[in-house]
Amino acid sequence: AFMIYRVLKRECFLVVFFILSAVSTVYSLFIRVVNYSIICVYVGLSCGQPLQDQDREYVGFATLPNQVHRKSVKKGFEFTLMVVGESGLGKSTLVNSLFLTDLYKDRKVLNAEERLAQTVGITKNTVCIEEKGVKLKLNVVDTQGYGDTINNTDSYKCVSDYIDRQFEQYRRDEIGLDRKNIQDNRVHCCLYFISPFGHGLQPLDVECMRALQDKVNIIPVVAKSDGLTYDEVKKKKSRILSEIDKYRLKIYQFPDCDSDEDEEFRRQDMELKRSVPFAVIGSNMVVDVNGRRIRARLYPWGVVEVENPYHSDFVHLRNMLVRTHMQDLKDMTHDTHYESYRAQWLCKSQCTDVVGRHMRKRFVLVLMILVKKIVD
Repeated sequence: AFMIYRVLKRECFLVVFFILSAVSTVYSLFIRVVNYSIICVYVGLSCGQPLQDQDREYVGFATLPNQVHRKSVKKGFEFTLMVVGESGLGKSTLVNSLFLTDLYKDRKVLNAEERLAQTVGITKNTVCIEEKGVKLKLNVVDTQGYGDTINNTDSYKCVSDYIDRQFEQYRRDEIGLDRKNIQDNRVHCCLYFISPFGHGLQPLDVECMRALQDKVNIIPVVAKSDGLTYDEVKKKKSRILSEIDKYRLKIYQFPDCDSDEDEEFRRQDMELKRSVPFAVIGSNMVVDVNGRRIRARLYPWGVVEVENPYHSDFVHLRNMLVRTHMQDLKDMTHDTHYESYRAQWLCKSQCTDVVGRHMRKRFVLVLMILVKKIVD
């Protein structure tokens, strides 16, 4: 009887132990389920969707633009601008006004005798500009002496050869062993300055633009437009555009807006297209007008504000060059003008190889004939 009592007591203890263990396990699972449900509800309310859907639908490639942006800002940007036009049209002043810098501090102004002896020369000035953490290396290529001599025949050839040399240098760097740090000195944009005192394009303007049109993005500008009235500017623009069509000259064409662009960008793009050729003015002088410090030109009859869209197209030109179309100008240079140069180089190289092989075959044939005659 005692043994039976001990067995029953042990069995009851084991049964009670298993019951308590089961209750504890069920309670722990219940607490975990409740906590997980609370977390899911909180995440669903804060993210707008359940956690399971978020994990399933979000991969992470939406952060790629941020990665590209960080890398581009860290590397910095580079842009090469060429200015072509006769002396005295305000090329240097306009460039200084566009980028709020002074590229020509130590520039010497030549007298009449020195200008007669001067030939067309290419000068390159580089300045590093930083704005809100974004760095821009600006290269400005100036054509000193262009159009200043009595005989201006082939005066644009120096400009054309310079552009070709930059293409050739980039091509050699591209096929070299160290391609990590290639310096891009190709000309991305050419501001062609047209005199405001003529009736339209001069013969030199036509020949120069024709020589450069397949090598660089040409943007025509009417220099010193503050010397013209509103109607005169309008007539001059119309005549220049008609002559560009007449002589079939190619200038930079603005790309069409995408269908998803907002209305403000479309309006700005239309204003830029209507402003070509840009009638511009520049000034290194900062004056106080009605409590505002602005770049302007002072005259006895009033003040001409450089950045006033009612006075000139300066703001439109700056927006186009810097804010809206700088990258497109660089893409056009690489995808169109440089690829055209590269294709021509490959064609010439292949033709040279074919001619060389043909000449070698003829040389060997002639040599064999001579040897045979000597032997006979």
